Amino acid sequence: MKNSKNTLITIVGPTAIGKTALSIKLANAFNASIISCDSRQFFKEMTIGTAVPEPEELAAAKHYFIQNRSIFEAYNVGEFERDALEKLEELFTENPVQIMVGGSGLYVDAVLKGLDYFPDVDAKIREELTLKLEKEGIEVLQEQLKKLDLETYNTIAIDNPHRIMRALEVCISSGIPYSTFKNKPKKPRNFNVIKVGLNADREIIYNRINQRVDIMIANGLLEEAKSLYTHKTLNALQTVGYRELFSFFDTIFTKEFAISEIKKNTRRFAKRQLTWFKRDEETLWFDYLTAFETIKNTISKKIN
Repeated sequence: MKNSKNTLITIVGPTAIGKTALSIKLANAFNASIISCDSRQFFKEMTIGTAVPEPEELAAAKHYFIQNRSIFEAYNVGEFERDALEKLEELFTENPVQIMVGGSGLYVDAVLKGLDYFPDVDAKIREELTLKLEKEGIEVLQEQLKKLDLETYNTIAIDNPHRIMRALEVCISSGIPYSTFKNKPKKPRNFNVIKVGLNADREIIYNRINQRVDIMIANGLLEEAKSLYTHKTLNALQTVGYRELFSFFDTIFTKEFAISEIKKNTRRFAKRQLTWFKRDEETLWFDYLTAFETIKNTISKKIN
């Protein structure tokens, strides 16, 4: 049974669209805190490449789950679901309206709807799979998953090593296909959700992304990536902005090509984000230039 007094305002949309700025304005308007569900901003070693809010932005409203973990810690979406719900339960005792913001669709869904639950995985299995990935490449893991769980092989992003390894971990640990653990009944949430989406014409989104990457490079992304290069096989670093620069350091890419690849892959990511978020027909979509008062008033009417 939902507690109708509690409302979580959730801001979604493609990267570089202005979600952070809107979340801070809403937090101030509703005297709320902000739960970040950007799966790349959890890690304190990754600042520039993940577009962590500026210090003045972090000071403008109380934020949670930003740079609260290390890349050397294993942290997954299930653990985030648990932690975020615990924090929300605490925050709702202070104020019945809270804010969540982020572009990681799976992490948003974890908090709003719940995830499928999977058995614990032996750390040794993860280590063995990581070693296999490093020595033999992703194709070997793809073939292994195809044999153990064809349904998952046919439905996940098969070029994503993190997703393949996660599925294989569960298959190997449990002796049961990863797919059999999916689509189980979820634990109901005790808060209402108002989902706000920011969008723009594709050309505008792409231009904003290109500009953001240029700013990241100017602000020292190369130096940040260089400092993390020796840890490039860690799951947290299998992400756009770092992966391409690691290829530059490996002399596979030129610097210029690596930067162009970051822009291209970020644009592709933004397209996938929109596809994911557009599935939810209850999301209230606004152009990124919509006046703040218009968005705030729309939300206030929904709350009341």
